[in-house]
Amino acid sequence: MPQIIEVPERPYLGVRATVTTTTFAVVADRIGEIVGRLAARGHQPADAPFIRYESIDLAADRFVVQAGVPVREPVDGEDDVFAATLPAGRYVTETHHGHPGRLADVVVSVLAWTTGQGLALDLTEKDGTEHWGCRLEIYRTNPMVDPDPDNWDTDLQLRLA
Repeated sequence: MPQIIEVPERPYLGVRATVTTTTFAVVADRIGEIVGRLAARGHQPADAPFIRYESIDLAADRFVVQAGVPVREPVDGEDDVFAATLPAGRYVTETHHGHPGRLADVVVSVLAWTTGQGLALDLTEKDGTEHWGCRLEIYRTNPMVDPDPDNWDTDLQLRLA
């Protein structure tokens, strides 16, 4: 069952891309690069990497997303890797254990639960495109440690309005 948690601001380094369902790896595969850049500068990730959804247009199969790695303190970006902060606030969260390809079912369930609870998400819609204040998939399992996606844990976090 989803839970509501209070989360402080979280600094991170990230990259942004416009992708489709078949080109998601263009941004997701850059997580390792960001971790490497942090390590080269003497920093370790503060938490698990994530994908942040900025906008979703399902009809056009168009997603504006970021791949990010949290840091303990702000770190300067360089090139197309930027420094930013995830907003503080109350988030609906749910953990999914299993293949990331089944995460869409968890999203549908969490959205239904949120509506049933009378909660408003930090979300606006315009011309069929969802614009999210902060919607995250946090990847708790390192695929280098456990390459079987059926064993992976992913936290879904959706910021409340």
